Amino acid sequence: MAKNRKLGRTSDIRKSMLRSLATEVIVNGQIRTTETRAKEVRSVVEELITLGKRGDLHARRQAAAEMHKVSNPETGKNAVQILFDEVAPKFEGVNGGYTRIYKLDNRKGDNAPMALLQLTK
Repeated sequence: MAKNRKLGRTSDIRKSMLRSLATEVIVNGQIRTTETRAKEVRSVVEELITLGKRGDLHARRQAAAEMHKVSNPETGKNAVQILFDEVAPKFEGVNGGYTRIYKLDNRKGDNAPMALLQLTK
């Protein structure tokens, strides 16, 4: 089995899409996307939360390099601040399994299987 799914995109566009989806999961707590994208983005989110649990400056810079610079309009915090201040402390005693995938109905237009990717706590 291949290490990464190609998702019908070139590598740079695929990486940008996964970064965007992972950032949205961190900021909003969940996203609704196709099953294959959810399965692929899960590994990116888990790595980011592991960096957040480390909490040092190097981990913060690594996370900032992997995430888009999106801020939450309600709180005014950017995605890296949300990861390190709110999301990572929730998983302090947990070793992996930070996300959950719920299968949903198929999408109406192209019948693609949809899923909800959500943080567990």
